[in-house]
Amino acid sequence: MLKIKIAGIERNSVVDGPGLRTVIFAQGCPHNCPGCHNPGAIDPEGGQWRELDELAVEVCRDGPGGITFSGGEPFLQAREFAALADILKKNRRSIVVFSGYTYEELTKKTGSDPAVAALLDAGDILIDGPYRQEQRDLSLAFRGSRNQRVIDMGKSRASGEVILSDLHFR
Repeated sequence: MLKIKIAGIERNSVVDGPGLRTVIFAQGCPHNCPGCHNPGAIDPEGGQWRELDELAVEVCRDGPGGITFSGGEPFLQAREFAALADILKKNRRSIVVFSGYTYEELTKKTGSDPAVAALLDAGDILIDGPYRQEQRDLSLAFRGSRNQRVIDMGKSRASGEVILSDLHFR
């Protein structure tokens, strides 16, 4: 049985992607961004192990909203989050993935790590880049600093280049 290490779950979020979402926070993060909004998720030794199948059933009970993978850093457990995304997509859930890595850094990793490719392929939206405290902007939807991008993964996969989401932001 595949297990995943999480820092926690936030239900009914409207700030972690479009619409009403359940957020699953990955445990462990190598980025150490000053001003991190979730410092309890940094230590890879923290958090709790969860059975992947049980977690999928639990979050599907939250209703028809989307699912967001945040952190910590979901790509540190790319295999597990990709497997979870596969189950959730079969239950018609949209997937938003936050990462402190940039899209370009992640695509470089896909050559040596097929799990990174699988998690990138599972995402409908990728919000990429580390949080930069000096670029903090509270007016931005779904992200904390101006360097972070909201990427439409479907369009990006089709075109082979980064296509920013055309979601209507507040």
